[in-house]
Amino acid sequence: MPAAFSFGPDRAYLLDLHLRSTLMRKVLLLLLLTPYFSPAIAQTPPATDARIYAIADAPSPDRLEADIRTLAGFGTRHTLSDTTSNTRGIGAARRWIKAEFDKISADCGGCLEVAYMRSLVEAGNSNRIPTDTWVVNVVAIQRGTEYPNRYVIMSGDIDSRVSSSNNFTDDSPGANDNASGMAGTMEAARVLSKYTFPNTVVYAGLSGEEQGLFGGRHMASVAAEEGWEIIGVLNNDMIGNIEGVDGVIDNRTFRIFSEPTPVTETDQARQSRRFYGGEVDGVSRQIARYIERMTRTYMPEMNPMMIYRLDRFGRGGHHRPFNDAGFAGVRIMEAHENYNRQHQDLRTEDGIAYGDVIEGVNFAYAARLTAVNAIALAGLAWAPPAPTGVRIGGAVRPSTTLQWDASDDPNVTGYALYWRDTTAPQWQHRRFVSGMNEYTLEGIVIDNFLFGVASVGHDGHESEVVFPGGLIRRR
Repeated sequence: MPAAFSFGPDRAYLLDLHLRSTLMRKVLLLLLLTPYFSPAIAQTPPATDARIYAIADAPSPDRLEADIRTLAGFGTRHTLSDTTSNTRGIGAARRWIKAEFDKISADCGGCLEVAYMRSLVEAGNSNRIPTDTWVVNVVAIQRGTEYPNRYVIMSGDIDSRVSSSNNFTDDSPGANDNASGMAGTMEAARVLSKYTFPNTVVYAGLSGEEQGLFGGRHMASVAAEEGWEIIGVLNNDMIGNIEGVDGVIDNRTFRIFSEPTPVTETDQARQSRRFYGGEVDGVSRQIARYIERMTRTYMPEMNPMMIYRLDRFGRGGHHRPFNDAGFAGVRIMEAHENYNRQHQDLRTEDGIAYGDVIEGVNFAYAARLTAVNAIALAGLAWAPPAPTGVRIGGAVRPSTTLQWDASDDPNVTGYALYWRDTTAPQWQHRRFVSGMNEYTLEGIVIDNFLFGVASVGHDGHESEVVFPGGLIRRR
């Protein structure tokens, strides 16, 4: 030991001072390293997942073409068409779809639960249902490993029609409307069945769409009765046309339709919006934003358009029954429709060819929109449960505070706080926090922005954003 630290009457103080200094350095070092080792403060999760890039590249235009040609080859898939033939009519089509889902399940070791979902629609329930008719969906469920009752759903329509909604005998190939959406749903199942997810993924072929959305109505009622926790429904209706009746040819742009707020909300929630905002922040709109953000992140070559409307002007699709039941749901479809190819008898008039035939489908574009669905499904299926009890405060203050119920879910590593201008369609700003269930954004005035919170998993996947549903109450 150096002489300076030998024990003598004048040296004891120096030794004590040295020991104190050493202890203080150790304490300081421990404090500096705490964020790296404390289980309560996690590292910022990764911004992207290489698996999503692989999923985006996986859908095959060739497989989609084969499936669309097969579906169009059944002649007609009208809801009231033949159900006994093995080569023509909706019965043959739905049996073939089920057989394809069974093959996909066999390839993944039985990972899909494949079944028919039947409902009897009695005559008189619609002027498009003249006789009692069984409406039969085909559903393939890829059960989640941790949250089997939390569902993210992709759907396409099985049925087709021509000019008259009750003409169930003439040829109605329905190549784009909606063999493209049905084939895309099957292709997404092929791609995603190679992975496992904590949440459940459902691939649904819905029937009776052209007669009044009956297949979706039945599935939504089953979900409500059985207490499904639906994260979101991605309804695909016409995802293969790139040549619009307006003369535009565009193989990059697509639309995401979503309603602003749930039709099932309470009068109190509606009144609260007058004072606190949220007119465009319902659960369906958050799913639309999620799809748009995932597309811009992983498929920047595509151009998603968020359309602030339930569906096209005065028209409907199979996400609507889920919205009617209070579930989040959107419609994904091409940007430029060709009405000459929709709901038309096969004919040529004045040099114009009418009818929904195979020549009107661009298979590479259908593959890209299938990929859009697949990456959104995977992101939501890998994400932890969304935060609950999201509240906000900050009136007449130079800051905004967000609060949410603390989660003990081991898959939640932290939370993403989002805010945007009140006129902005997409979230603009983000801050990741961990180890807490309340955070104050200093310098962010609550009057000038809209806010939301998402749960973040260890692999970086986020839940849908939750808009604050209440105010922070201080005692």
